[in-house]
This record gives sequence, structure tokens and C-alpha cells, in this order.
Amino acid sequence: MAEAAVAYSRGAAPNILKVEDVTVRFGGIVALDGVSFEVPTGSICGLIGPNGAGKTTLFNCLSRLYTFQQGRIVFEDKALTDFPVHRIAEIGIGRTFQNLALYRTMSVFDNVMVGGHCRSQGGFFANALRLPLVAREEAKLREKSQRLVTFLGLGAVAHIPVMDLPFGTQKRVELARALASEPKLLLLDEPAGGLNHEEVDALKGVIRDIRERLGMTILLVEHHMSLVMSVSDKVVALDFGRKIAEGTPAEVQSNQDVIRAYLGTGDA
Repeated sequence: MAEAAVAYSRGAAPNILKVEDVTVRFGGIVALDGVSFEVPTGSICGLIGPNGAGKTTLFNCLSRLYTFQQGRIVFEDKALTDFPVHRIAEIGIGRTFQNLALYRTMSVFDNVMVGGHCRSQGGFFANALRLPLVAREEAKLREKSQRLVTFLGLGAVAHIPVMDLPFGTQKRVELARALASEPKLLLLDEPAGGLNHEEVDALKGVIRDIRERLGMTILLVEHHMSLVMSVSDKVVALDFGRKIAEGTPAEVQSNQDVIRAYLGTGDA
């Protein structure tokens, strides 16, 4: 999969994700208003905006947790609405959440194992009868989970219950669980939330490694501007449900609409 990052760096990558004129209404409230943008395969795309801009609403549309009333979302040339919510991980979209959604009494390793079960080929009866296929898949899943635990520096706490770990470590566990599903597109929802300065600096390296070493495309929602601007190839800015800017980090940082959205002024 690492070829995807190489292809993007050469400007030759197709778009893995297309968001086309997406509109979401909750009663009389318009949460997303005709939002369109594309994410090239192998890229890191930052999605920014003030609170209430529509970022999490868009993520929930990509996860099929919300239904949009207008527009289209295309993943690898297929309409996302062609797939039920329980198949989103299977087709290649993985996600972390702003609020941790871990199994707190389970160990780090078991949480990561859970993330890989969407790739299992054995059905109910195969698992119930413990057929050889199930044993082989379980062994592969354990091996993959161990690699991810090592990759994210969780080896020393692999068998400790998640609830006994610091918040920053729990964030890494959730990231490892998302990676266990082998996503082609990884949605990171506020991965730096609650982290200290050193942990944020370490997270920058982790995000780059995921793209470079695992070859995944990343869509990143984050309020920590220094993180977004240092790792993203392109940035999309939302405000009040509308796209107000799109471009390189430098272009978006200097955009007057973005400055107004964050600072309430057009003065640079």
C-alpha cells in the first residue's frame, strides 16, 4: 500500500474520496451546506473549522452514521450510500472518535484484536465449530495485532486493561484498533485532543509514519493548528457548514475567510 503515498507525491494519484455538494439538515438547522472537496489517494488531508463548523457531521456522514439529504459521497468510485453502515470498515474506511470508544475492561491487545475482526472470513458456524479456517485467521489476526502494538509503542502495556492507562496511551490504543481493520482511508477525529505538548509532537511522527509506512490515506479533523499544518498535504476549511477555503496549508492559513472565522477579523 505504500505505493499510494509515492504516487501522491508525484501528483499522479487518483482521488480515493469525493465529497460532492453534501448537505445535511437537522430540522431547520443546516449542518452542512453544499460541501464539496476531494482527497487524493496517499495524501493527508486536514479538515479544520471553528466549533460547530460541521466537521464531525461530515465524519459521521463518511461513517454512514448520518444520512445526508443532498449530494453524493464517492469512495473508490463507488457511492458510499450503496453500502450499509456495518460494511464501512470492510470496504476500507477506518475511524477514531473524538470521545474514546474503547472496551475499558479489556486489555490493550484484545482491543486491537477487536478492530481486526471485520476482516474475518469465517461465518457464525465456522466460528462455532472452530473449523481450521478460524484457527488460521485467529493466528494471523494475533500476529497483525502484535505488529500494530509494537508499531505504536504499546508493547509494555499490551496486557494491561485500557482503563488503567493514561489518556494519551488510550488514544494510541484506539488508533491501533482502527489500523487493525486495514483501512484504505483513515478518519482521525481530534487525535490530539487532551494530549500534552510532547504527546502532540510524537503524534505528528505517528501520522506521517502511518501514511509513509502503511500507505494509508488520512483525513484529519483537528483543532490543533500546528499539527494540521505540519502534516497535511492539503487543508479544507469549513465554517457554519460551508467550505470557505481549500488548498495547501500555507494557502489556507493566509486565506482571509479562514482568518475571519477563527479571529473574527479580516486583518492578517
